[in-house]
Amino acid sequence: MLIPIRDHNPSVRRPFVTYALIATNILVFIGYSDLFAQERELMNFFQSWGMLPARLGMGEGFATLLTHQFLHGNLVHLGSNLLFLWIFGNNMEDVWGHFRFLGFYLLCGIAAAGLQFASDPNSVIPMVGASGAIAGVLGGYLLFYPRARVDLFLFLIVIFRVIPAPAWVVLGGWFALQLLGGVSTPAGVGGVAYWAHAGGFIAGVVLSYPLWQRLGGRAFWSRCLGQPPHPEARYRFVASNVPRSGKPARFRPNPWHRK
Repeated sequence: MLIPIRDHNPSVRRPFVTYALIATNILVFIGYSDLFAQERELMNFFQSWGMLPARLGMGEGFATLLTHQFLHGNLVHLGSNLLFLWIFGNNMEDVWGHFRFLGFYLLCGIAAAGLQFASDPNSVIPMVGASGAIAGVLGGYLLFYPRARVDLFLFLIVIFRVIPAPAWVVLGGWFALQLLGGVSTPAGVGGVAYWAHAGGFIAGVVLSYPLWQRLGGRAFWSRCLGQPPHPEARYRFVASNVPRSGKPARFRPNPWHRK
């Protein structure tokens, strides 16, 4: 298992919007966390506020194009999404500015829902999760900083390592996996909303392209060879008391799309 844990691309300005998005997702999750002990009520909640393709097809529930972005199926779902937002969101907020970044983020989430809807417009499986919007952040990041260094945590039974890799490998590989997952997953099956991930990522690249051009386009890359235009962050590695192995947790598949 390879998990991104940080990049070496410090932000210039404090990312207030990124912090606010993280806090909002956490507070919303806490707000309905009591429903996890009541499976039927939880499903009704997700059907009301998650993105339900069949409902959109009937011309209803357009508000869920926004609300679904702040709902999550469990703590792992929430934590993994916010980890990616924490790592990559600050740099995109730097590029866009605070309020434009918020608009960019939400539009990517809407685009993600749009492609998921197009992939199975009659689906009655609600989709929840922030990662369609966060996928847009990843797409924009890849366009601006393809060679920024990203640290990956390698977990392989008893092996623990931190492996650096350029952003184009990490994020490009992630996008390829979403396409592969979308093509190989039959319509009408709950689980990961791969097409939402792909749609958000593509929207992030498309929406960021005009700004990238204004900053110089290829000339922007040439100045720093695709790396951030400022000194990279450096981290000191210290010994850890993390145990080397453990019994993996068992999870039941969720009857909704998570992204």
